[in-house]
Amino acid sequence: MPYTLAQPAHYELVIKKSRFLAAVQPVADRAAAQAIVAQLKAEHPDAAHVCWALLAGGQSAAVDDGEPSGTAGRPMLEVLRHQELEGVLATVVRYFGGVKLGAGGLVRAYTDSVAQALLLAEKVAQQKMCSLRCTVPYALEGHVRRVLAAYTPASMEVQHGSLVEFCFSIVASSEAALVAQLNESCHGQLGWLRAE
Repeated sequence: MPYTLAQPAHYELVIKKSRFLAAVQPVADRAAAQAIVAQLKAEHPDAAHVCWALLAGGQSAAVDDGEPSGTAGRPMLEVLRHQELEGVLATVVRYFGGVKLGAGGLVRAYTDSVAQALLLAEKVAQQKMCSLRCTVPYALEGHVRRVLAAYTPASMEVQHGSLVEFCFSIVASSEAALVAQLNESCHGQLGWLRAE
């Protein structure tokens, strides 16, 4: 089961006068990650490098930002993969301290700084969600609301027309039980629509 992070976590590592400012945080997609990286570059104009790695929504990225190829972004990405994370951005802002670390030293520094930040982060299981839509007569609206409340939908919209239409998202593992319960308790008066 993939995990994501509850909130951002930070860690600072100093090796031979170089400062590695690591951050790990939940993100939705590559566009959100790129916006965060752009903001970091603006906040740290004197930094030598702003390297990052991303695993989100089937998208991945490993960016060395001027470090020797494969010494920053790829090792950071491997740390995320090893910990089975999804929807997570790892960034490391490096301030060069004047002493070269070599390829092996860079890989260790970037790997360690991200791994230490992850030790400070709270990981949460990522649950697969599904979206459902149904319609019922007005007389059953309160009943459907009560049943749905027991399944704690992540989102719910209700529209009133000739029928009451519910559009909601729940944990995918609960879908079969919810559908069966509503079908039985609404006595054939509930109609399922294709979720948009």
